[in-house]
Amino acid sequence: MPKSPKNKSWVSLTREFVKEWPEVLDGLHFTNMPVKYLKYVNILLKNNITIHYDIQKELKIKKQDSIARMLSKHIKDNHRKIKTVELKFDIPLLKRDMEKKTANVLKRSFN
Repeated sequence: MPKSPKNKSWVSLTREFVKEWPEVLDGLHFTNMPVKYLKYVNILLKNNITIHYDIQKELKIKKQDSIARMLSKHIKDNHRKIKTVELKFDIPLLKRDMEKKTANVLKRSFN
């Protein structure tokens, strides 16, 4: 498992989470990501109650590190009560940022 970045605005998924819900991370090759790339998180509890976190709305009033701490703490403290977790990514934002960063790396490499 990759080391957690020192950046506090990243969500770090625990080994237990990754092991317990591999379908959530199917196709992903990382266990840490900036919170800003999440649109929302739905946590379905074993008692069939869904907790919805609108990350985009929260980012307007809270800092990324605060949201990341809250999500990480909630998942860690309640992982035995959680049935499934649905993560909705902001793919256009992620793609745009990746293309920009790749272009910058290539530009520096070939100059």
